[in-house]
Amino acid sequence: MLPRFILGDNTDHPDDIYIIHTEYPKFIINLADDSIEWMEEIEKNDQEHLKEEMQNFVKEASDFYDREIERFQEKD
Repeated sequence: MLPRFILGDNTDHPDDIYIIHTEYPKFIINLADDSIEWMEEIEKNDQEHLKEEMQNFVKEASDFYDREIERFQEKD
């Protein structure tokens, strides 16, 4: 089973911080500007609900990133 969030990196975009959400609805969020790229079609009955949940997705992704960075720093 995949973790709910995964860090993504791309040397072509060194200033961007990508977090991949692996559960429905699957998406990639760029924490540098909070832009979201959906990786699957959103069911029509979920669209309105997801608009309300967007702030939660951004917060959860940010919290995940902060926790991961903290863990990396503890190892050093």
